Amino acid sequence: MQHASLENGRWAELSFPQQMANIGSETSRVLKALEAGKENRAQSAFARFQELIDLTIRYGRLGQPASARSAMWEELCRFRELYCAAFEKRNLPELAAANRYLDQFASIR
Repeated sequence: MQHASLENGRWAELSFPQQMANIGSETSRVLKALEAGKENRAQSAFARFQELIDLTIRYGRLGQPASARSAMWEELCRFRELYCAAFEKRNLPELAAANRYLDQFASIR
């Protein structure tokens, strides 16, 4: 785990937009690496993406009432599933769309 220091609670201290912006940093690295044909870099960034989204699903500070948290949790799980499928297929347009979605959170930080 490359983000082991975040599992001790630091990740939960970040706001939800900060968490999503950090996840977006990794998806951006995945996309750039694939576009450049750098498979090892893409794999490494993808592994970091998985760690961060899993931390958000597990410990994320969603800052919402329980019913909204449940819906957000389900959406995060679905996003993870779709992103992983797009990565597996090397579907660059889908990966780029996911990255654009996450880019929105960088401006909220």
